Amino acid sequence: MFPFAAPVRDLRFVLEELLEHRSLDLPGFEEATPDLVEAVLEEAAKLAGEVWAPLNASGDRQGCMRREDGGVTLPNGFAEAYQAYVEGGWNGIGVSEALGGQGLPEVVASSVQEMLHGANMALGLCPMLTAGAIEALAHHGSDALKETYLPKLVEGSWTGTMNLTEPQAGSDLSKVRTRAVPQEDGSYRLFGQKIFITWGEHDASENIIHLVLARKPDAPEGNKGISLFLVPKYLVNADGSLGERNDVTCASIEHKLGIHGSPTCTLSFGENDGAIGYLVGEEGRGLNHMFTMMNEARHKVGIQGIGVAERACQHAFAYALDRTQGRSPRSGRDDCTISDHLDVRRMLLSMRARTDALRALALYCAAQLDVARHGAAGEREVAQARADVLIPVVKAFSTDQAVDIASLGVQVHGGMGFIEETGAAQLLRDARIAPIYEGTNGIQALDLAGRKLQRDGGAALAGLIEEVEATASELSENGEHAAMGESLAAGAADLEAAMQLVLEAGRDPEQGADAIQAYATPFLSLAGHVLCAWQMGRAALRASAAQASGNSEPFYQAKQAAADFALRHWLPVGRANRSVIEAGMKSLADYRVTPS
Repeated sequence: MFPFAAPVRDLRFVLEELLEHRSLDLPGFEEATPDLVEAVLEEAAKLAGEVWAPLNASGDRQGCMRREDGGVTLPNGFAEAYQAYVEGGWNGIGVSEALGGQGLPEVVASSVQEMLHGANMALGLCPMLTAGAIEALAHHGSDALKETYLPKLVEGSWTGTMNLTEPQAGSDLSKVRTRAVPQEDGSYRLFGQKIFITWGEHDASENIIHLVLARKPDAPEGNKGISLFLVPKYLVNADGSLGERNDVTCASIEHKLGIHGSPTCTLSFGENDGAIGYLVGEEGRGLNHMFTMMNEARHKVGIQGIGVAERACQHAFAYALDRTQGRSPRSGRDDCTISDHLDVRRMLLSMRARTDALRALALYCAAQLDVARHGAAGEREVAQARADVLIPVVKAFSTDQAVDIASLGVQVHGGMGFIEETGAAQLLRDARIAPIYEGTNGIQALDLAGRKLQRDGGAALAGLIEEVEATASELSENGEHAAMGESLAAGAADLEAAMQLVLEAGRDPEQGADAIQAYATPFLSLAGHVLCAWQMGRAALRASAAQASGNSEPFYQAKQAAADFALRHWLPVGRANRSVIEAGMKSLADYRVTPS
């Protein structure tokens, strides 16, 4: 596998030129100067490239091992690499200073996350879930729980997990059956089994803090009977030291398509006297509280996909520039590299353009989260509404595209891509889980079209479309970008028309739910293409301005080429989703599948 170089220059372009470091102007970020952000990115790149990335292939080959005592041994070097991350203070960079973190903006924390996932997705999953646990506990935990658990979670010496799924309850969490029996001291004893628990057991941290969905014995059926509980692997004494092992064990680990270095566990709670746990937040509102953690995780899963896509790009480019094959279509020489062949160039440019577009949209979403948390009162609501609409797009569209980008990476390698030793296949295998994580991408599409869009009548998305149209106009007024502007304007019109169709369908009492179910995924795909193309249109304008000012850096020429491809080659493919939606809405009855 070729070495990984964290894309610091690309990240800086988004932060400095597309987002103009606006997050740094918000209250609470006074000490986060552009120079500090640049230093953070450079140091994170060293950790990613020098410590985490070299373990990616070896971790895939070795995998995790469940021991007879129920513990899990990570691949060689993983525990040490995680400790290097903790000792560097990386786990708390996006956590507020009030909670013991460094209080940097979400856009900076997300940028670091992308580097780490690109370096080693399997290892990056561990701190990603801990970040979600911190978010849920900070919002909903009692003062006592926060005091006991947050400092160590923020520090990273303890890690966090999310325990939702059970054998009989996949995405339908109303079927959760894990029991939480109240005790006289206010604690609970949990009994049940959870499956697919990422980093549910390992040897990289002192303690593991499980956030578990369960129901009291007298709780009603359905979602309203579910509560959220904190269950530590090791009980914590009054002085903060670790006590005895809790009654939670790893019953097995899964043998997976990819991310072999990440332990995916079946956890058994209460094989003996019951796993001691503590109620988080209000009784019966476990799903609401867990969604605080899941929203954080969904955005980061999108970032995760982008990280793998970036590595697939680098891998494919390095191979294409090295592999000699065929006759050059331009020079006629027989010793050209495959990067000379135009179809290979098309694939490489497609990979690069899409990865750049996904990154820009994900970090734009992160910037909206910064405003929602730190902006002025009037700005917060608008930013949160935009983030709510963008998160399912970032999660689903980025991860779907990442799988396709990694697959193209295999194609660039030709037959060698199908051979494990080249490393291209691992990236495709690893990326494939991301469209399933944290609510499948179909669920993300339903969230966008059926929940987010319907609750505000499309107001938040309409605001984004207005900005897309403004960028299209700006491109059209710039002679060299007129064709890009025309394409982007057409995409904005398609998204507006499709949005109105979905809103109208949602108001139909007879088949509205069916219409949204059937066409939510094409709608999300259309939204993803248009919003990503918007960001690339903005990138073209910034690159053009830099060149006009005399900057001859090849970086800006590459950005122009990627933007042109995104708007004139990739966006038209995504625009076809409008026709799919329009035709389908007219013949919804024909969509139903009749058993043969």
